[in-house]
Amino acid sequence: MMLGYLLARSGVAVTVLEKHRDFFRDFRGDTVHPSTLELLYELGLLEEFLKLRHEKVTSLSATVGDFEFEQANFERLHTHCRFVAIMPQWDFLNFLSEQAKQYPTFDLRLEHEATDVLYENERITGVSVRTPSGTEHIRADLVVACDGRHSAMRAAAHLQVHELGVPIDVLWFRISRASQDPEQVLGRINFGKLLILINRGDYFQAGLVVQKNSFDQIKRKGIEAFRHDVARIAPFLGERVAEIKSWDDVKLLSVQINRLKRWHRPGLLCIGDAAHAMSPVFGVGINLAVQDAVAAANILARPLLRKENTDRYLERVQRRRELRTRITQGLQVLAHGAFRYIFRSEGPLRPSRLFKLVARAHIAQPIVLRVVGVGIVPEHVAGAERESRSLGSTLARTVGMAAGIAAAATVFWLGVRRLRND
Repeated sequence: MMLGYLLARSGVAVTVLEKHRDFFRDFRGDTVHPSTLELLYELGLLEEFLKLRHEKVTSLSATVGDFEFEQANFERLHTHCRFVAIMPQWDFLNFLSEQAKQYPTFDLRLEHEATDVLYENERITGVSVRTPSGTEHIRADLVVACDGRHSAMRAAAHLQVHELGVPIDVLWFRISRASQDPEQVLGRINFGKLLILINRGDYFQAGLVVQKNSFDQIKRKGIEAFRHDVARIAPFLGERVAEIKSWDDVKLLSVQINRLKRWHRPGLLCIGDAAHAMSPVFGVGINLAVQDAVAAANILARPLLRKENTDRYLERVQRRRELRTRITQGLQVLAHGAFRYIFRSEGPLRPSRLFKLVARAHIAQPIVLRVVGVGIVPEHVAGAERESRSLGSTLARTVGMAAGIAAAATVFWLGVRRLRND
């Protein structure tokens, strides 16, 4: 949707296909990061966007055992919005689509599911689409696959996926929130699990991080045992855990980290989760997808307007975004390493003096602020010409930034290794 808006704003004729009749679904990833808010500011949309109902997350806190500490304070960022906006993703999508419809070259088609790609002389020239009235063929100078980690488009194009492997899954559920509960995003680590509680106003969007492929084993223990685990990690929830009435209230997110070796082929480009599925660690999947869209629009708008063959520009999009993606995924993998120490015992955690020292020194804050808040060298709305001239210096800054935050991440990880169990 962001790419469609940016291309239409540049005068490019663009069609966005959405397989559902609306956007009203539970996406879970309902965070709008400071970097995305900065883009909305650059586009002149921020003031109108912030009129929509949202919650503000100005800091991230965590509790390990009985030790609570601040992971990051977004008010330290140098952006126009020093917070993460928590907003239902359907509201964000509706907002962008309404803004895009102001441009005559924008065409949004609901209940249109792209199922396959069309070829002509080994070049992708459009998509086959399932609609309420039957199958249609839509031709295009360029097809951009934004259809997620199970992308039908990348499968149809036979693009090779590199899996990094992950040790976790997430069990999502809702639980009501009381006025005295913590307001900011809260992660609680104890008893061999991590519980994430995101303030959604009158309820928490909760996620219990568990070992990979352990959901069936958890279900065999029964829903009462699950409620007990949640209450034990977050005692302040009290009797509210009874709101989790059955397994129908608990949704499994099978976590993946992967990326395409090649994000494109003639006539096709993959971005977002279709190009690189992210772990929920740091909550940056949407952030990366929006940044991909901006980079793609900056590089492709002019050649698309000129009706040029865009194939030679697709590699530039991947080069622009791949290093940032690899660094972010590398940090996620590094964070996943900590879960080996979290999962190894079901007893209460007692952080070591080293862990407390590292946490109080805010050594990890540069990682969280950079990765969660703005990303590894964020994108900005700009013309393709400017983008081209700045590529070398941007890559140099990216490498320098990666070295700095990797050093901080390593020190923090050494602190995590020293977690001890009572």
